[in-house]
This record gives sequence, structure tokens and C-alpha cells, in this order.
Amino acid sequence: MRSTPRRLAAALTVALFLPLATPTASLAAAPEVPCPKPDVAKPKNIPARPVPPPDNPVNSAVGGDALATHGLIVPAGARKPPPVTATTWLVADLDTGEVLGGCGPHVYQTPASVQKTLLAAAVIGDLDPKQQMTVQRSDLEIEPGSSAVGLVVGGKYQISTLWLGLLLNSGNDAANALARLAGGGGADGVAKTVARMNAEAQRIGAFQTRAVTPSGLDGRGQFTSSYDLALIARVAFANPDFRRYVLARNAQMPAQPHLKKKGFQFQNENRLLYNYPGALGGKTGFTTLARHSYVGAAERNGRRLVVTLLGAEARPLRGWQQGAALLDWGFALPRDASVGKLISPEEVAAESGTATGTTRLEKAAPQAAPAIRPPAGPGMLTVAAAATMAIVLTGTPLLLLLTQRRRRRPVRRPSRAPVRPVR
Repeated sequence: MRSTPRRLAAALTVALFLPLATPTASLAAAPEVPCPKPDVAKPKNIPARPVPPPDNPVNSAVGGDALATHGLIVPAGARKPPPVTATTWLVADLDTGEVLGGCGPHVYQTPASVQKTLLAAAVIGDLDPKQQMTVQRSDLEIEPGSSAVGLVVGGKYQISTLWLGLLLNSGNDAANALARLAGGGGADGVAKTVARMNAEAQRIGAFQTRAVTPSGLDGRGQFTSSYDLALIARVAFANPDFRRYVLARNAQMPAQPHLKKKGFQFQNENRLLYNYPGALGGKTGFTTLARHSYVGAAERNGRRLVVTLLGAEARPLRGWQQGAALLDWGFALPRDASVGKLISPEEVAAESGTATGTTRLEKAAPQAAPAIRPPAGPGMLTVAAAATMAIVLTGTPLLLLLTQRRRRRPVRRPSRAPVRPVR
């Protein structure tokens, strides 16, 4: 007899409610495997990690149910990945979207400057790179001591120069200027662009990402995940201007004669570009709160991989070096190795039944939804737990599609734009 959606929902209701009703039941099918870590002392005086939203069982399984872990997930029989200090990381095939492995790929972390890739993904196609703009004082309102490319109030620059300053030198001043312009140029321009960044994250399926600042400078409630960063990187690298910018090793900041300011050269701070054969570029990031983050990609024997990592320390390896080690590990795996899938914006939109990409999954499982956890002791289901279950069941059709897709043999798509590390 062919199963119906009603029978499926009923069966799933029993399967989901049983762990909640049984005190000794565990939501995990198997114990988590610890992620390989180097034997080094943790630096002192690190700020306390911001409290992330509760784990959401639907969002944590996007791309495959095996990805819903805080531990290590690698293909069966794969050699152990290199030890890294990153608290969460992911390696995926840039062209097929197959996830090769990861450590807590859906664990929330603060992004730092890798968030600049989301700014690019959201608005780079809307700004004419040849257009000239004038810097306003508000563009330079950034955290003291944070990275800036050296824009000056009243200075006149092409949009392309701002993108180079953003992606090579991690200029937070450039991030503010670009966000203001993309948002219409007014006093509310930055806020409008941050809203667009969040809408873009939802459109592509990066449901654990919430931007508060366009630059990645720390903001209350600002989070992402290594899985989400890989989705964002694929979108950003689909843009030819973005690919060209992140491959540049240096760029020139033009002189401002009317302000008596000389021009100067600035460099690409992504060391993978200089030290890793086949590097396609990327972005690094750091704040005292977020620690080191990295997004990067490389090509080898016609295969392109992307690596994302968050919450890393600079010793014994810097962020880009940890990314390089994980890329080496990924390239050594068979081409058909997979533990999950990077969903595409088209898949998200198709499942939503709309062109906007506001999905059933996102509606069913907002980021602030309570986590599903076994109760501490015996007892009946609480109203909150029952409500949570109802939310999960609402999102079941898309969850089943996304988690089961990883079991299918991937359809090879035409080669897409290269992905590179972001900082």
C-alpha cells in the first residue's frame, strides 16, 4: 500500500514524541565523535562566547540528517581529518555541493569578517563597479582599532575600489560605505542593507545566519554556521566581479588631490593565495569575541573544494593554514565521498512554492524556536514541547527532501564559479 502524507505525519509524530516521553531516550542515534584537536593550551583572557540560539532540530538537519551533530562527521572509511583549533568547520565540493565532512557544521558561531561575503552575495550585483561615490563621515564610524582600508571623508572612489578594500584588506569603512550605497545612500542605508543580507541568507537556505553589522564587527545576536558560510560562498563566487576581486594580490587606493591625500597600495591579506597551489581566494576574519574565522577554496585536478571554519585560534596554525590542511584532507577523499549536501537557492525556492525563497522550513523553524530535548525526569509532554513538535511537523516535507537528497547519487551540474577563502 502506498504511504500517504497523513500516514507519514502520523508515523513521524510517534517517532518524534517517543524520545520526549521516555526519560532515558536519546535524540542522537549514536554518540557524537569528538573533533580532532591539537594538544595546545587555550589562550587566556578570551571573552565568554555569546549565548547562541537553542539548537533547532529542523535547521540542524538541513543538507542531511548526518550533519545534525556537534561532533565529527566524515565518510565511512575516510582517514581522520587533521586536528584544528576551529570549533566548527566544513569541507564541500564547490561544483556538486556534496559535503565531504565537518565538525559541528550547524553549530552557531560568531562570524567576524567572513560576514563580508554575505554583504557581497546580497548586493554586489546591484552596484555599478565603475560608479564613483563620495565617502561620508558615517562610513568611518567603526570600532576603534578595527581594520580599515583608509578611506577619507570627502574622498571620491569607484565602487570597484571599495570592493577591493573590503575583500583584500577587510576594510570595515568600505563595508559601511558599500552598505549605505546599496541601501539607497541615506541615513538608513546601512540598516536596509543588513536587512537585505538577512533576506539573502533565508533565500539560499542559510537559516542559522543573522547579520547585525555589514562588516562582521560583533553585534548582539549575530551568528552563522560553517554550513551556512559554504552556502554563502557558493553564491558570492558565482559573481565574476567577486571572483576577480578576491584573486587580486594588491590594489591601488587613488590619491585625493582636493584633500591633499596621496594614494597608496594595499595587499590581499589572504595568505592561502600565495602559499597554496590552486588557491581560488577567499576571506579571513578575526575579532576578540569571534576569534579567527576563514572561508577559502582551491582547485586540484579539475575539482574545486571550499572550506569554512569558525572559532579558531592562531596557534599552532593560523586560520588559513587550518583551511589549507582541511583542503588537503578533502582532496584526498574519493570524488563520490559525501556525508550531506549543500542545498541550492533553487531547491529552497522550489520547496517554498514561491520565487522569494521564504521557505516552509524557515517558517516552520525560526531561529529562536526552542530546542527539542529529552526531559530531565519522567512526566507527560509539556505544552511547549507539543507546540515545538507541531512546528517540526509543519516543516517535515522540506526537511525530508533536504535530508534524503544526500542519499541520492548527485547529478553533476555544469562547473560553477570558484570559491575562495574569506576573512
